[in-house]
Amino acid sequence: MSVRGAMLSHKRRVIAFSIAGCLLAPLIAIALSVHHSQADIALPDLVRLDTGEISYQRAGDFALSGQGVESPHVRFALSKPIDIMKYQVTSADFQRCVDDGGCHPLDARFGAPSADRPAVDLSWHDADDYAGWLSNKSGEIFRLPTDEEWIIAAGDRISTEERYDRGHGNQTASQSMPAYYAFSPRTFDLGTFGSNRNGVFDFAGNVWEWTNTCLAQVALDSNGTAISESTNCGVRVAEGRHRAYITDIVRDPRASGCTGIPPTHLGFRLVREPRLSERWIANVRRLLFSVPMLFGDSKSIDA
Repeated sequence: MSVRGAMLSHKRRVIAFSIAGCLLAPLIAIALSVHHSQADIALPDLVRLDTGEISYQRAGDFALSGQGVESPHVRFALSKPIDIMKYQVTSADFQRCVDDGGCHPLDARFGAPSADRPAVDLSWHDADDYAGWLSNKSGEIFRLPTDEEWIIAAGDRISTEERYDRGHGNQTASQSMPAYYAFSPRTFDLGTFGSNRNGVFDFAGNVWEWTNTCLAQVALDSNGTAISESTNCGVRVAEGRHRAYITDIVRDPRASGCTGIPPTHLGFRLVREPRLSERWIANVRRLLFSVPMLFGDSKSIDA
């Protein structure tokens, strides 16, 4: 390449970077200012999950020729980083949502729960209401994790193999369900069961957790290929020592759905989506890295 060609290539890159900076800097500033002005509550402790891939048994109800069969093993990888709460949402956290009018009061069947222990007696709707309230108060986007995200976050604290309770043995005994009490209100202080390799606490105990994953009902052929699939979002996946499917209980008998009180052993934690400013920064980075391709690379310039 000649000196003239190299200088032309450099000039093109400088112009491209300058244009990108001029166009996107104001948008980034706006996104940052919007986020700052909306923040009205302290954020929970979060742990960043940049990558992760698992081979696991997919959640759902699978059938072959009308007979129930084991769910297939599939692979899942995070497509983008997410932040997940380091601890489960506490009773005090949830009560702030209730006091602010964003959540419905819970049914205290066993007396007032300890403020620094996980919130329980929660339906999926209660958890979703809290996610919406926290999103509005913080200016962030919070939601329940999917089943796959939960398993990746749990890491070494759970097995990705058999995720089902087959009903063997005494299900209320601590030796068959270590640290989980499905039919009692017993909970423990945050952090009691330690952190996993991701730095997230209490996946190995305390309470089961709601996910955002709906129950999939899948018919398979003899080769294990899905020939039909439907989704029932009236039933959600809950995760803990094993996987469970729980009905979206509603407290208002006038509303459609099953009415009643949710199980005592269910709590939740949330994930945070990247905020607008973070998405802009990521887009800027992608744009800047693509500048040589858009404006030509020096190697392609002839003398």
